[in-house]
Amino acid sequence: MKQITFAPRHHQLTNINTWTADSQWLVFDVRPSGASFTGETIERVNVKTGECEVIYRSGHGAHVGVVTVHPTDDKYVFIHGPENPDASWQYDFHHRRGVTVQNAQVENLDAMDITAPYTPGALRGGSHVHVFSPNGQFVSFTYNDHVLHERDAKLDLRNVGVAAPFGPVTPRGNHPREYAGAFWSVLVSRTMPTPQPGSDEINRAYEEGWVGNDRVAFIGDTLSKSDEKVPELFIVDLPKDEQGWKRAGREPLEGTAEKMPAPPAGVVQRRLTFTHQNRFPGLVNIPRHWVRTHPQATEIAFLMRDELGVVQLWLIAPEGGEPRQLTHHASDIQSAFNWHPSGDALGFVLENRIALADSHTGKVTFLTSDHGNPPSGDAIVFSPDGQYIAWMEETAGFRQLWVTETGK
Repeated sequence: MKQITFAPRHHQLTNINTWTADSQWLVFDVRPSGASFTGETIERVNVKTGECEVIYRSGHGAHVGVVTVHPTDDKYVFIHGPENPDASWQYDFHHRRGVTVQNAQVENLDAMDITAPYTPGALRGGSHVHVFSPNGQFVSFTYNDHVLHERDAKLDLRNVGVAAPFGPVTPRGNHPREYAGAFWSVLVSRTMPTPQPGSDEINRAYEEGWVGNDRVAFIGDTLSKSDEKVPELFIVDLPKDEQGWKRAGREPLEGTAEKMPAPPAGVVQRRLTFTHQNRFPGLVNIPRHWVRTHPQATEIAFLMRDELGVVQLWLIAPEGGEPRQLTHHASDIQSAFNWHPSGDALGFVLENRIALADSHTGKVTFLTSDHGNPPSGDAIVFSPDGQYIAWMEETAGFRQLWVTETGK
């Protein structure tokens, strides 16, 4: 184990894509904890030398965090809170945006228009946890809607969206908080406030992951026939070309005063897991995790309890079918996870140690021992070359970044 950062402050890794393409740098933000959003810089640290660099510094009272990296370019995307916040407009789920930085050039990823008539390709609220597709062309995110939040907070349902490189999008600017964006942004999930119990309808879509470059999987909260929340796995196929991204279905891409923005024509979410009858139904929300797909897009991994109630890794094909239980450990997996770039293993926290599970047999190998404090469950991230795995661990009262070799 090697500690990488030492400054007396917190260092926050995002749950995926935190390494630069050359496997030399880890990117992070400096929020004092995962729950607050008061950091002012996006930074990176060289894992060999410990050198730190500031990638972006916010101003005008804005805060930034949750940074990820482009798979091949020196390009970063992260959450940006509002500048000059005031009593009527402060950082919130529905008041934030994606921002990219490349070669010192700063751009808004998504546009926002909150005054009717709304603008196709613009959002009406806040995006967050921005993740590039494997080919770097698209960016996925989760979303909350300002327009519906103002109408009734219960209508502001979490959704999944994708930003596509078919902008720019420039709203008319009828409100001082509106802004233009470089990408064309749409929602790809469909939610409703009161799903039919026992159906495929959901009231929340979240913790998404790319399935190749043309599909996105996510967790959706269904209701059982007894009205209990059951998180299930869903997938959507994305449009094939620019016209597809801009073609509305029966409802407008930009939404209405009463309804959330709608997915493009032909983008239909499909349910992959059916666990209502399980002894422990549904994907787990604790530990918080994001569904993650094999590098060849052949299997989607997620966390679910086995028949004994133990949190295990499960795999399912993007086409559906019966999920395969991968791990059979006696105790819970304790963290989010990621695939090794080879696709031969997945990394996570188990027994308060960094562990790998063979993706074919489920056999677990421990990479670390004797931690001063348990590794954080928020992010376990492989370097692109597969040689290292990074995590956060509290050291002398602060979250610091650590790495260890994978042996692969």
